[in-house]
Amino acid sequence: MSLIVQKYGGTSVGTPERIVNVARRILATKEAGNKVVAVVSAMSGVTNNLIKLANEVTGDADPTEREMDVLLSTGEQTTIALTAMALNAMGAKAVSLTGAQAGIKTDGVHTRARISNISPEGVHELLDDDNIVILAGFQGETLGGEITTLGRGGSDLTAIAMAAAIDADLCQIFTDVDGVYTCDPRVVPDARKIDEISYDEMLEMASSGTKVMQSRSVEFAKKFGVTFEVRSSLNDNPGTIVKEETMSMESVVIRGVSLERAQAKVTISAVSDTPGTASMIFGAVSDANVIVDMIVQNVSKTGITDISFTVNEADVGKAEEALKPVLAQLGEEATIEAQDGIAKLSVVGIGMRSHSGVAAEMFKALSEGGVNIEMISTSEIKVTVTVSEDQIDKAAQVMHDAFGLAEA
Repeated sequence: MSLIVQKYGGTSVGTPERIVNVARRILATKEAGNKVVAVVSAMSGVTNNLIKLANEVTGDADPTEREMDVLLSTGEQTTIALTAMALNAMGAKAVSLTGAQAGIKTDGVHTRARISNISPEGVHELLDDDNIVILAGFQGETLGGEITTLGRGGSDLTAIAMAAAIDADLCQIFTDVDGVYTCDPRVVPDARKIDEISYDEMLEMASSGTKVMQSRSVEFAKKFGVTFEVRSSLNDNPGTIVKEETMSMESVVIRGVSLERAQAKVTISAVSDTPGTASMIFGAVSDANVIVDMIVQNVSKTGITDISFTVNEADVGKAEEALKPVLAQLGEEATIEAQDGIAKLSVVGIGMRSHSGVAAEMFKALSEGGVNIEMISTSEIKVTVTVSEDQIDKAAQVMHDAFGLAEA
C-alpha cells in the first residue's frame, strides 16, 4: 500500500462540479489500494473576493496582516469541508483538517509565514483508521496558536512539506496544465511537455517566469528530497517528474525557455565609483520591499559609473521614491531613469555545465531573428537577457527553434 499526497489548485476545485470530479479522482486513488492525503486550495476567485471585502471595510487603511490571515484561511477551509462532504456522499470515509489541526507550525510572520515544523501523528492516526485526509493548503499556526498563511504558492508548499513529514511514496501536484513545458504553449505552439526535470532546472525556470510552481515549494522539495509530479486534474495524462538530477539529464543542454513580461529597468547614472555606493542603492531599494533581479554596472574610467537593475514594472514608482532621498549622496550629477516595456527571456538547462557555447548560440539566434538584447545575466545553468516586450514572443520562438526543443 502506497502513501500518496495530492494537491489540487483553485481552478481544479473552482465549482461544485469540479469539486465532485476531484473527489472522484481522490476516491479512485484510494480504491486502488493507497492511503491518500489531499491538499486543496481555495476555490478560484475566493481569495481575491476576500481581499476585496477586506479593502471595502477598511477604506484607505491597510487591513492588519493578522486579521488578513484569519480571513484568507477561510477560503481553504470552505474547500476542504466541501471536498470531504463530496467524498462521504460517495460512500468514502473522509475527514477535513485545517493546517493547525494537521500539526503544521510556522513562524510568526503573517501573510508570508514559513513552516518551522510539522507534527504528523494526527494525520497518521486518521490514515491508519482508513480515512482519506483532506488538508487545507496555504496555512498553519504559530506555537502560540495564531493562524498564519504561507503566501503565494502556499498550497504547493503545504503538499510538499506534508509529503516530507509523513514520508509519502509520491506527491502529485494537480493543476490545470499537463505538466512543465519547454516554453509556454500559448506563446510557442510547438512547445512540448518535459517528462522529467531536475530541482535546479525547475527552480531556475520558476524564477524566470514559468508559473507552474513557485520557487519556495521547489526549494523545499530539493532540501528534503521530495520527488513530485506536476500533472493535470482535467485528464489522466502523465505529467512532469521533478527530482534530483541524474547523469542522463546532462545530455540535454537546454531544458526549456522561460519568459517574464511587465519588467522595467532602472538606471542610476553618474554615480561615484567608490566603496559603499552599491550598498546605498540596493539598501534603499530593499527597505522599500522592492525585489531586484538583474544588475549591471558599467566599467568606470573617470571615477563615475552607471548602475542598472530590473524590477517588476509595478514596483518602478516605489524604487524611484526610495532612491530620491539618497541621490545626492551617490554623486553630484547622479540621475535616475526608468524604462518600462521590457521582458526577460531565459534558457535553462543543467547540460550547460558540461557544454560550452550556449550563450554564443543564443545571441547569434536572436541577432539573426532581429531581436535586440539590452541586458545579460548568467548563472551556471541559465542565461537571461532582457528584450523589448513587444519582441518577447518572437524571441521565445527563436530560442525554442534554435535549440531544437520541439523535437521529442
